[in-house]
Amino acid sequence: MPKPTMVKAHTGDIPRNNPCGQCGTPIPRPDWIEPGDGRISYLWACHACSYRFEAVAIFDEAVLEHPPLAA
Repeated sequence: MPKPTMVKAHTGDIPRNNPCGQCGTPIPRPDWIEPGDGRISYLWACHACSYRFEAVAIFDEAVLEHPPLAA
């Protein structure tokens, strides 16, 4: 039985400067990253307007877990 292919997440793969969902101000990096089965969730917080939102990246293959950026 073949092993499932794992995709390794690197710090260079972390999204940067995502625009705020409310005011559009670029946010340098997510406050929290939570990997899961075939997806990674990113929690963003805008310092300009205090809006917080989550973005989810969905992959065809499972993503190797990496530690969160914040506790």
